[in-house]
Amino acid sequence: MSPSGPTIADLLAGAERTAVHLEMRDQYGVAAEAEDFRTWLETGRLDTDPASPDWAPWVDLVASAAARGVTVRRARIVSEPVSDYIRYEHASTIVNVQAGEDVRWLPRRRASDIALPGNDFWLFDDQIIRWGYFSGEGAMVGHEVSEDHGAAKLCAEAFAAVWARATPHSEYRIH
Repeated sequence: MSPSGPTIADLLAGAERTAVHLEMRDQYGVAAEAEDFRTWLETGRLDTDPASPDWAPWVDLVASAAARGVTVRRARIVSEPVSDYIRYEHASTIVNVQAGEDVRWLPRRRASDIALPGNDFWLFDDQIIRWGYFSGEGAMVGHEVSEDHGAAKLCAEAFAAVWARATPHSEYRIH
C-alpha cells in the first residue's frame, strides 16, 4: 500500500480501450468532498457544474479518454435504503455522465451471488488494477497498483456481472 506510483489520472491517460471502476461502499469519507457533502446535507445545494474547479480536472480527463476511444464505465453496488452519502453521490453523478462516463447502480441484494473482490478498484484495459483501500469511516488509506493476471480476471468478471445486472444512472431511482 503506497501513495506513490501511478495515479488514476496517469492510468486513465494511458488507457487504450477501457477503464472500469467498481465502487462497493455505502459511505466514502473523501476529504476533498467533505465541505460539499456537508453543504448538500444542510441546504440541498450541490456543485454540478462540470467547469467548476472541483469538477473540471476530472471532466477534462474523462472527456480526453473518451475522445481517444476509451470506454469509461463506473458501477456502484449500494445498500437500500441508500445512505445519505449515496444520495449525494447519485445527485452529483450527472457530471460523471456529462464527462463521458457510463454509470450504473446495483442494489446490494442483487449482487449476493457475484464473486466480488474485497476492495473497490479501477481496471484499465483488462490488465492494470488500481485497488483502493478505505478505513471503516470511508477515508482513503492507500492504494496499490497490480498487474496480477488472476486478480485482473476476477475484477473483469466481477465488473461484467455487476454491469449486466445494474440499472443505468438515468433509470435508477433512490430507495
